[in-house]
Amino acid sequence: MATVSSSWAYTLQLPHDLRAPGVARATLRTVLAAHDLTELTPTAELLASELLTNAHLHTKGPYALRLRGADSGRLRIGVWDSDPVVPPGFDDVPAPVAVDAEHGRGLHLVRACADAWGASVPRKLGASEGGKVLWAECRGGALR
Repeated sequence: MATVSSSWAYTLQLPHDLRAPGVARATLRTVLAAHDLTELTPTAELLASELLTNAHLHTKGPYALRLRGADSGRLRIGVWDSDPVVPPGFDDVPAPVAVDAEHGRGLHLVRACADAWGASVPRKLGASEGGKVLWAECRGGALR
């Protein structure tokens, strides 16, 4: 009898297109529903939206949504893009945002809503992807 691992991973490659973040959020909702994690949808969608928007606004090339679930009910949302520079405020204390500012709150939201967050900058080896992955994790309500 085969056993099925309760951990899983998905990657959605996205073009630099205005519709891509919406497609990624719809995919996220579908994946969470397929894995009976719909209680994570509001937080996961907010985290993914902020990370995807950051990639879309601050890079010129394609990007990717990466989703990884674990048996503890934890979800890791990662967004890869080709720029290796980690945005200021993501891996340290973000600068305050003026009350009337129209931008600059995204990373504050990620830090406030995620159970954990971080950045990884893969080494570029030959034809490897390079760039960076910004990630955030959330867990089901029973585990908080």
